[in-house]
Amino acid sequence: MLKFYHAPWSRASGVLWLLEELGQPYEIEIVDIRAEGGVPESYRSIQPNKKVPAISHDGTIVTERAAITIYLGDTFPEADLAPAVGDPARAAYLTWLVYCDSVFDPALSARAHGLEYRSNDYSFGLFEDMVANVERHLERNEFAAGDRFSAADTQLASAIAFTMNVIKVLPERPAFQAYLSRIVGREAYKRAQAKDFEMAKLFPALFARASG
Repeated sequence: MLKFYHAPWSRASGVLWLLEELGQPYEIEIVDIRAEGGVPESYRSIQPNKKVPAISHDGTIVTERAAITIYLGDTFPEADLAPAVGDPARAAYLTWLVYCDSVFDPALSARAHGLEYRSNDYSFGLFEDMVANVERHLERNEFAAGDRFSAADTQLASAIAFTMNVIKVLPERPAFQAYLSRIVGREAYKRAQAKDFEMAKLFPALFARASG
């Protein structure tokens, strides 16, 4: 049994997309990360910081988006979403999965909250360097791991789409727009978007804020 701990319209949405790409049965347990009283303490047994996403696969719990993506891609190789060990594309695949969590997200969050710092102050470095790196990579490559779609794209494309088109912190770049255009037609992406939309309706304040 594969259980997915999720909050609609959150950092977990990329994993929802990945699950749709895998084509495996799974169940969703919604975690209200925006609840007035906070997430119940009991959830710490699943995710120590009471964050999403997390998964439980036959009793094995995995947290952190990069780890979840690597785990699922390797556990379900029939989906052909993860370059195998020994495949030259594996290096870029792992690099960009970890980059999304360790550089893209924190640099973006720092910029969104107006944090001023020097490059060496934090391990993720400068926002401008992150943007330039992602832009260079997508100018030279069709997808995160090279010339074919992989599970890494569920995380990178989700991050770019949200931060460029929704919260508008990531600057628009032709390379980013072209990359997303290669993604949004995927049926699994459409299914995930539709599911997230329906789940968001369960939280009227969230839905009204985002829709308005």
